[in-house]
Order: sequence, then C-alpha cells, then structure tokens
Amino acid sequence: MTENTIRALTRQRAGRPELVAQAATDRRRPTGWGDERLMIIAADHPARGTVGVRNRPDAMANRTDLLQRLRTALSRPGVHGVMATADVIEDLLLLGELNDRLVIGSMNRGGITGAVFELDDRFTGYDTQTIVEMGFDGGKMLCRIDPADPGTVSTLESCGRAVTELARHRLMAMIEPLPVSRIDGRAQLDARPEALIRAIGVGQALGGSSAYTWLKLPVVPEMDRVLESTTLPVLLLGGESAGEEAYTAWQKALANPGVRGLVVGRALLYPPDDDVAAAVDTAAALLG
Repeated sequence: MTENTIRALTRQRAGRPELVAQAATDRRRPTGWGDERLMIIAADHPARGTVGVRNRPDAMANRTDLLQRLRTALSRPGVHGVMATADVIEDLLLLGELNDRLVIGSMNRGGITGAVFELDDRFTGYDTQTIVEMGFDGGKMLCRIDPADPGTVSTLESCGRAVTELARHRLMAMIEPLPVSRIDGRAQLDARPEALIRAIGVGQALGGSSAYTWLKLPVVPEMDRVLESTTLPVLLLGGESAGEEAYTAWQKALANPGVRGLVVGRALLYPPDDDVAAAVDTAAALLG
C-alpha cells in the first residue's frame, strides 16, 4: 500500500468515522457459501497481545504491513473471507476489500496472552448486536478449557450466551473449543486426542441451539477419531506453522467429510519465505 493510501485511511477515520457504517451497509454479501469448502483468513491475534510469528517477535506489529498482507490474501482465488476484530475489519471495509467476502467478527479477546487472567476470556470485541447491525456473517469465539483454572467457567457461560444470540439471528457461531493447561505459567494446548474430544463435547453443547454452530479445531494426532465426536461442520485452524508438514496435515484432515475448510492466519500471512500469495494459493488448492 502507498503512503497516500494510509494517509487517506487515517483522514477518514479522524474526520468521517461514519464512513465505516456506510461501507458495511454498502458491502456486497456473498451467497451460497454454505455448500462450499471455505478458506477464511484469520487476523485477530494482535487483539490478544500476540504479535509474534515463529522467530519474529514483532511480525504483526506493523499495521500497514499486516493490511497489505491481508489484501494480498483476500485477492487470491479460493479465499472466501476474513475473521478479525473491529479495528482490522473496519480498515478493510474502508479500503474496499470486503465485497463478496465473508466477514466473521472476533468476539472474545480479553484473555491476553500470558496474563494471569488469560482463561477468563472476556468478550471485549464484537457482540451479536453489532455483528447484526454491520451485516456480517457470523461471530467467532475462543473457548479454552482448563479444569484447573476457575476463569474457564465465565468463558463457557459467555460463549454459551453468544451462541444462543447468534443462532436467533441465523448467523454462524464459530466456536474454538481448546483443551489447555498451564505450563510454566502459560496456557498451552493439550494436543492429546482424548483431551480435544472432551473439549469438543463441551463446546458443541454450548447455547440454546447448535443449528448455526461451526467448530474451529486444531489438527492433532488421530484426527479421524477426534472428528467422530461431532456432526457439526468443522474448520481447521492453522497456528503459526507453515510448510510441507502443515499442508500435509491439513490435506489429510480435509479428506474427512465433516471438515468444511480452513481458518488460517499467521501461517499464511507470514510464511517463512514471505510469499503470501503462494502460501495462500497452496492452502486453497487443498480444498479441491
């Protein structure tokens, strides 16, 4: 992006903030996407205090660079949309990048990485009312489950409420149930199949209806057995890793009919060779 583009974006935000709502109203919404294998680009990591990618501790810190990478990713064939917080989505709206793209609002980002309250993951991002008013297509929530952390229960309650509210408006509730445990004070994914199966059982039962619930799941060992624990549509998350090992794992999991696509952020936006277009194209090709 040019310096003039960024200046214009900042001027709009400062002088004409009402243009955000207008851009949302004018956005062309996609249709018929429920029958397709989806590729959604995730960009909600900075809102949880996570800006590092692999050996680059400040990779996502430069917002202009992040937006350029997102524009490149969204321009590639086979990409259906974006999942992010309001600050990122509104930049993309003002830049005119979200026509015919799914928009999923990230709802709970209060569990700041490394904080003592990390598992009490408050809803500090989108709420259902705003998602409806902006004409977006759904909301995503992170639901980390640690039996040893009392913060888990408030997150479960809040996620259940959000699932119910989104279902009332017939909007996707993308829930990410993750089993975690504290290791050296940090919440770490428990990648054992039985742990993820248990978390799925909890996550898919949240709310007053599961009619519009989709699951966002990591790829772990014995993934076929894990996927037997649900009949809900599943989207695979990407994490930080990119390269042949990640692509192979995604491809194997995508062979399961319950898997409906990918939600990948850092692995494609910041690949080892920095070729965002090539990384996105390789991942999109896996969807067939």
